[in-house]
Amino acid sequence: MAANRNNSDLKNRLEELVEDMLDGSIMLNEATEEFEKVFITKALERNNRHISKTAGKIGIHRNTLSKRISEYD
Repeated sequence: MAANRNNSDLKNRLEELVEDMLDGSIMLNEATEEFEKVFITKALERNNRHISKTAGKIGIHRNTLSKRISEYD
């Protein structure tokens, strides 16, 4: 039951964020890129910047993660 509530809360927060982004005329590619940056940054922080561990946790190859990090820096 709590998982369903958390998913519902997350969905509501996401919908509000998307509304704000659309009101600000943010393009999909900008929103996607920014989301990915924040997602990867937070995942790296949680895993003490350990590339392989972070890549495994978020479901991408470590080489892909390394490439994305270098693109953002």
